[in-house]
Amino acid sequence: MPLLFVLATLGSSVPLAGQQGGASKPVASLTDQASIRGETTQDYNQKIAELARETRTSDPRSLHGDYQIGPEDLLEISVLEAPDLNRTVRVSDDGAISLALLGSIHAAGLSTRELQADLEDRLRHKYMKDPQVGVFVQETKSHPVSVFGAVEKPGVYQIRYAKTLVEVLSMAQGLANDAGDTVIVMRHPGDAVDPALASLFSTNSTLATDRPSDIAVSAPGPSGLATGESSGTESIAINLKDLLDSSNPSSNVLVYPGDLVKVVRAGIVYVVGQVHKPGGFMLKTNENISVLQAIALAEGVTSTSKGKETRIFLAAGANETPKEVAINLDKVMAGKVAAPLLKPNDVLFIPSSAGKEALHVLEQGTAGIVGALGGAAIYRW
Repeated sequence: MPLLFVLATLGSSVPLAGQQGGASKPVASLTDQASIRGETTQDYNQKIAELARETRTSDPRSLHGDYQIGPEDLLEISVLEAPDLNRTVRVSDDGAISLALLGSIHAAGLSTRELQADLEDRLRHKYMKDPQVGVFVQETKSHPVSVFGAVEKPGVYQIRYAKTLVEVLSMAQGLANDAGDTVIVMRHPGDAVDPALASLFSTNSTLATDRPSDIAVSAPGPSGLATGESSGTESIAINLKDLLDSSNPSSNVLVYPGDLVKVVRAGIVYVVGQVHKPGGFMLKTNENISVLQAIALAEGVTSTSKGKETRIFLAAGANETPKEVAINLDKVMAGKVAAPLLKPNDVLFIPSSAGKEALHVLEQGTAGIVGALGGAAIYRW
C-alpha cells in the first residue's frame, strides 16, 4: 500500500508530490513525523535480548534425563564400580554407538534414560549382577535450528528442546541493519508436538504453542518463498513489531529442533547531508518512497541546506556503474515539480550552502557513501 506522508517545513504547508495547487490536505508537523518513525535496529536488538531473558525456557525433561539422542551427539557413559567400561562415544550417522563387551548398540531415537536402561539390561544379562549405568549428553549435534537472512550471525545452532523465537534470534545476536518487518518459521509438516513440552507450555500464557501445521501459509509470503505443500514445508510469518511488543506475546512462538528461522531482508533508503536526522530508513515490504517522504522521515532540512544542488545517488548492481541524478529540492518542496521516487539503497544527499561538502560527496560516489553509512542508525517506523 502506498505510504501517505505530508511534509510541513518552517511552519508552512507543502503539497504532496505531484500536487500542483488545488485543495490543501491536512499537514502533519515534523515532530509528528518523528514519532511515526519509530525505533532503530539497535533498539530492536535490545528488546530481543531483554525478552529472551524474560521468556527463557527450561528443559521440562532435564529432571528425568529423557533427552532424545540423535546422530553426531557425544555421549559420556559411566558404569558404577566398573571404570574400565567408562567411555565417551560419538553416535554414528546411522545412530549407533560401540562399547566394550557390548559391541554396536543403536542409540538414536532413544532417550538418555532408555539407553541407560538398555545398557543395564545387556550388562545384567551377561556380565554383572546389578549394573548401574549413567548416560550424559556431553555435546549436542542432532538438534539443529537454522537461522538465516537478516541476522547478525546466521548459522546452525543446537537446541536440546524448544525455545522461544526471541531466544533463537538472540542466539544469532539479533537483527542485521537490513532486517525487514517479517520473521518466517518453517518446518516439515507432521512433526509431532512433544507431550512433555505441550503440557508445560500450555500453562504458560507468555508463549505461543501453536504449531505451523495449525496456521500454515500456503501462498508465497513476504520473502517471496512459496510455502505449504508446494515446498514440502509449513510456515508461519510473524511481524517483528508484534513479536517485540510485550502486550502481544502470542507472536513469540516456540521454535523446535529441525526448524528454520528466516528474517526477511528489506530495503533501506539513506538520507544524508543537511537534514536534522540523517541515517537509513527502512522501507516497508520493499516499497518505494518519494523524496518528500524521505525528507519527512529525516525531520526536515536544516537552515544551511542548499536544496537546488540536491543529488540522488542511485543504487547500482554488482556490474553496473553508479549513477546520480540532480534535483532541485527547493522546487520539489514548493510543489513546483513532482517528487522523484527513491528505491532500496538509493542515497538522497542534501549539501550545505558552503558547497565543499557537495564536492567531497560527489567524489566518493555511491559506493563510498553507502560504505561510510555502514555505522549509521537505521530507523524503523
